Amino acid sequence: MITSLYLVVVATLLAQAGIVPLSAAHAHNDYRHERPLLDALEHGFCSVEADVFLVGDKLCVAHDAPEITPERTLRSLYLDPLRARAKKNGGHIYPDSSRFLLLIDLKSAAEPTYRRLHEILAGYDEIVTSFGPEGRQDKAVLVIVSGNRPLELMRSQTVRYAGYDGRLSDLNSDMPATLMPLISDHWGRNFAWRGAGSMPKAERDKLRHIVKTAHNKGRLVRFWATPDARSASRDALWQELLAAGVDLLNTDDLEGLQTFLLTHGR
Repeated sequence: MITSLYLVVVATLLAQAGIVPLSAAHAHNDYRHERPLLDALEHGFCSVEADVFLVGDKLCVAHDAPEITPERTLRSLYLDPLRARAKKNGGHIYPDSSRFLLLIDLKSAAEPTYRRLHEILAGYDEIVTSFGPEGRQDKAVLVIVSGNRPLELMRSQTVRYAGYDGRLSDLNSDMPATLMPLISDHWGRNFAWRGAGSMPKAERDKLRHIVKTAHNKGRLVRFWATPDARSASRDALWQELLAAGVDLLNTDDLEGLQTFLLTHGR
């Protein structure tokens, strides 16, 4: 449970060391924060998520269609600030070269939205990891496509600027990690435990099997819809995720997850 003592510890750590990159911190629905991307970066997050709709030739960032406004685009909120930051930090989002993920959840029709995303990302090839005939070429930002994902189109491309976000049904797939670098799924559809009491052994074993299998295939693991209200149960669940080796902890509470990870050594 997050306490005032934890917050004091975090404030002291930040004052002494500046922003600490947190590889396990994923900002779910990041664009709903007061300052999209920037708030997450100031809390050390190394993964953010943006939902996009294709409107004309723009990718507009919004959760639902009625929220769309023309000035809130993927370029203005994410790609341009990330490019400026990478230029400032010698080709990295954080000076220490931490991995940085940008999950893009396609909300409009899969193929036209993805085709436009591909065109846009090609204009940021100096900062975006690419996948081509020479394999994976790592840059400052790894883009992963979620939501309406056009798998066959992505599979057919000679050069891509994004990976595919798999599901637990893909866990044993032979798709290479260069195509599917991440497995994500809904926590409550796969686990009954919500952090109260001890995690049942069967569920702990299942979680660790999932992570081990994904890691053996070179993939990262993330669960969404985990409990997110500040509580001892949330902390207990996050602890189990970390202990199992889950790569990304999903949250809307930037300060809460930052505090938790700094006090747990991640």
